[in-house]
Amino acid sequence: MSSAVPEDLVVTRATPDDWRTVVDWAGAEGWNPGLADASAFFTLDPDGFFVGRLDGEIVSSICVLNHSADFAFLGLYLVRADLRGHGCGLTTWKTALSHAGSRTVGLEGVVAQQDNYRRSGFRFAHRTDRFTGLAPATEVPADVRAVREGDFAELLAYDGACSPADRPRFLTAWLTSPGHRALVRRTGGRVTGYGVVRPGPDALRIGPLFADTADDARALFAGLVAEVPGEEIAVDVPATNAAAVALARQAGLTPSFEMARMYTGPVRPFAEERVFAYTTVEVG
Repeated sequence: MSSAVPEDLVVTRATPDDWRTVVDWAGAEGWNPGLADASAFFTLDPDGFFVGRLDGEIVSSICVLNHSADFAFLGLYLVRADLRGHGCGLTTWKTALSHAGSRTVGLEGVVAQQDNYRRSGFRFAHRTDRFTGLAPATEVPADVRAVREGDFAELLAYDGACSPADRPRFLTAWLTSPGHRALVRRTGGRVTGYGVVRPGPDALRIGPLFADTADDARALFAGLVAEVPGEEIAVDVPATNAAAVALARQAGLTPSFEMARMYTGPVRPFAEERVFAYTTVEVG
């Protein structure tokens, strides 16, 4: 392989096959990506995945996924461990970020990279904490049940109210991906929250967990973990939602990983008080 870096780096759009390498890297970094996440990500914006190659080998990655005409989200920014510090990441970053055009871009920044993100125009919004631990023993509440196809239209509207952009194709895939278990709570005939739990290499991931109230969130959380008592779980919680932090702590989970939600500009208002867990730190 050439030692001329990054002059010899070629950045191209990534295929789903290419992205398997990136998912493996993310697992090695301890990010615990969901086992079926990538297929749902590609429904969101199949042109938003990029890899850098040296002599044909993948050495860097990033996704910049356009959610709407106004909003994009950046994730899985990685460089192969033996080539870090040589400029491969920055070259890949600049190429991929142009895909967002004039959109506001969001990301979850690890502590070590936050200063770099600030220099690229990202501004801190709030801290996000990954809480991990063993799933407590619970039972599925009577008013919590599995999501059905007939719920999709209402869930799309609910999800849109809790997110900076509508994402119908992605959400449909997320609710039905292999291994994903999606639950909804209805009160008075309307949706008051929903959540998804999915497998990862190191722990089950809960996300999203969107709910009208802390009581709705507790009921959904109980339903999501009822089938997996004693198994390792992980949930990404916005630190600004005190009720969400309290729910994680009451479940016996502890903070294990700190990130920062950052944006390059304004995002449309959304019901942040309903966000008890983000869907995934890779796409928001």
